[in-house]
Amino acid sequence: MTEKHYWLFKAEPHIYGIEHLAAAPQKTGRWDGIRNYQARNFLRDQVAVGDEVFIYHSSCKQVGIVGTARVVKAAYPDPTQFDPESPYYDPKATPENPRWVSVDIKLSNIFSRLIPLAEIKAQPALENMVLLKQSRLSTQPVSAHEWKIVHSLI
Repeated sequence: MTEKHYWLFKAEPHIYGIEHLAAAPQKTGRWDGIRNYQARNFLRDQVAVGDEVFIYHSSCKQVGIVGTARVVKAAYPDPTQFDPESPYYDPKATPENPRWVSVDIKLSNIFSRLIPLAEIKAQPALENMVLLKQSRLSTQPVSAHEWKIVHSLI
């Protein structure tokens, strides 16, 4: 059995936030539209079934961690890259040579409150969290220690 990893996935809630995931059949959805190579590489090479994920709402009035999900399907070609009608269309991607991947996640928990970025920044034990070092990265690792500390803030 492989070791479980922890992640933070950023979402713009007006496009696909935790409420969308909660309303999806079986509370499961495709995490797609990632168009950053470092984030893609994490999804493709490291994110695995069973890994735990923080859902982080960004590009909105109140940014922060809103809940958790679990990875239920490992990386596969992101279908939006092939759809000319999609905002995530990539004309250089082909089914024979896909450039982008998706994973499927299942909602685990919606927190009773949003844990705001300011509160995360105020925790000395989280000072090395990728979220605070590489703020624009949409898929990022979280250490087991950081995972526990964030949970203690709920």
